[in-house]
Amino acid sequence: MEDAYATTMARLGAQKGSRSRLGMEALMWVSNSERPLHTSELCHALGVRKKSTDIDRQNIPEITIALGCSLGLITVEAFSSTVRLVHFSLQEYLSNNPHLFQSPHSMIAEVCLTYLNFKCVRELSPALDSAPQTFPLIEYASCYWGEHIRREKTENVSPLVLQLMLGFERHISSKLLLIHYRNNIRRCDPGFERFSHNGFTGLHGAALLGNRKIAAALLDMKEWDINATDDVGRTALVWAAVRGWEDVARMLLQQKDVNPNIADTIYGQTPLSWAALGGHEGVVKLLLEREDINTDTPDTGSSTPLAWAANYGHERVVELLLERKDINPNITDIKCGETPLSWAVRGGHDRVIKLLLEREDMNPNTTDIDCGRTPLGWAAVGRHERVVKLLLEREDINPNTADTLCGQTPLSCALEGRHAGIVKLLLGREDINPNTADTQYGKTPLSCALEGGYKDILKLLLERPDIDLATADPIYGRTPLWWAAKGGYERVVKFILERENIDPNTADTLSGQTPLSCATEGGHERIVKLLLEREDINPDTVDTLYGRTPLLWAVSGGHEEVVKLVLKREDINPNTTDTLSGQTPLSCASGGGHEGIVRLLLERADINPNTADTIYGQTPLSCTMEGRHHGMIQMLLERQDIYLDTADPKYGRTPLWWAAKGGYESVVELILALENINPNTTDTLYGRTP
Repeated sequence: MEDAYATTMARLGAQKGSRSRLGMEALMWVSNSERPLHTSELCHALGVRKKSTDIDRQNIPEITIALGCSLGLITVEAFSSTVRLVHFSLQEYLSNNPHLFQSPHSMIAEVCLTYLNFKCVRELSPALDSAPQTFPLIEYASCYWGEHIRREKTENVSPLVLQLMLGFERHISSKLLLIHYRNNIRRCDPGFERFSHNGFTGLHGAALLGNRKIAAALLDMKEWDINATDDVGRTALVWAAVRGWEDVARMLLQQKDVNPNIADTIYGQTPLSWAALGGHEGVVKLLLEREDINTDTPDTGSSTPLAWAANYGHERVVELLLERKDINPNITDIKCGETPLSWAVRGGHDRVIKLLLEREDMNPNTTDIDCGRTPLGWAAVGRHERVVKLLLEREDINPNTADTLCGQTPLSCALEGRHAGIVKLLLGREDINPNTADTQYGKTPLSCALEGGYKDILKLLLERPDIDLATADPIYGRTPLWWAAKGGYERVVKFILERENIDPNTADTLSGQTPLSCATEGGHERIVKLLLEREDINPDTVDTLYGRTPLLWAVSGGHEEVVKLVLKREDINPNTTDTLSGQTPLSCASGGGHEGIVRLLLERADINPNTADTIYGQTPLSCTMEGRHHGMIQMLLERQDIYLDTADPKYGRTPLWWAAKGGYESVVELILALENINPNTTDTLYGRTP
């Protein structure tokens, strides 16, 4: 490839007339431009001649001619109409052979500046938001001449620069440069929407571009108001601080009567604030050397330079600011009420946090306005374990401050984020309160861990001797035993039941379920056994939401072994109906097809096999017939106390009706053999007889 390119370059240079120059210039532009050039931009660039004062359209070549002169080394992207090198390896070849172009960036800068100084261009209205299509090179020239000068500069460019910059505020390129800054360059300048070229002088432009020699030349040429502001209230010093140009800032600070504390009107930020925000250590150091610098001037949101540096984690800038005796590290901003420490914590900048915490006058417990969280609370929310460790090393830290948003303490926040490391650190504090419930759901750290199934954190909490195992939360009335039974934590249930003053019958206020009810619903056999072994357990409590007993919950879930455990208790009523559908445990088991549970229930001497539910009026027998559960039908028919002629109260359907509908011949025969059977009873829904 290298030999092929060398051969082609030799052929290109051997072209007759102006073709060789045109081809080389086109190749120089395409290979050294800051962004891909449009075909019209390249053609206008190739049409500019040195020391010309206005555009000569006769000199502008057609793109086909420019491409032809490049001998195929340049091609046009069809979808974007931009020019590029024919292959990426060509760029590598040109970079490895810098002698092919003499001072390419200086030449490009000279063309750009010559173009911008054309009479017809200077006469364009500076109020335009974009360059006219008849002058396609204006946009590129305005935005990138400074970058090309930065890369490479020769003395012949200086007069062109000064010619442009002396009337910069009246030139269209000043506005195009600001638009380019807004759309492409800005990093720590979010929201820079209200821009204007008004008052944006050549000195402002030189500061934005970071060109010290241009700025120095401008200052030598005439008397400037060094503190003059542009349309957004920025001085040249502010622009140098925003971009972090140390050389330009130093020169501006050496000027007579310079005011280093002027804040812009868009954010209210001073040069020091901007330099701190961007992490421009050199500019910050220069500003702090001034005796008249104000280190704590807040912007419109009341963020200080220290707050901005802490927010973005600029360690060295924070260190420089904290060396000042007049710095106040506890100033809170108006918008969020956060201190520099709070901002650093939210960003997880542990080195900055360490610097701030070394200050004796630092208050580590200040809460913000939005959430009412302390820095420790934010560290727990952000899962910043190292930061939590740093904060807990302060003796004056309060680990129990709850936020105003949900009433969560740092411990609750760490638990919600399931960060065992932070939980362990917090529980290592003697003054930690592990029992504080939040105000949103009334959950304690223990109930939160039980609900979420955080076994590693549960172990840490249960190791605390002061953990409260009896108190119910204030909102839903759920005790730790309730949560443990609900989640199936056998060891936790056993641990809690071994404590004194534990009431195993405390029901929550939302559903009225007891721990036993929760355990039977979930089919947690061993937990049910532990609870039923308690002498003070009430095995027949009805919940308030569905009106179900623990037995009915076990039946509805089909938990046969749990049903067997509950039925061993003589003090339960196996016929209690729920308030949702009026079903007894037997009806529920019959409808669900739980044959084993039906057998267990029918073994109870006090069972009533004829109770109809309140939704469809079905008895256990009609439920089994409708569901075609042959084994259960046989079990029920073996009962001497089963009603075989009673119609249900809702639809008037008798057992004979259901047997005839289901095609149970033996059942029909059995019923018809009984006395006082009416074979003509019709249902009340359709009037159909058996």
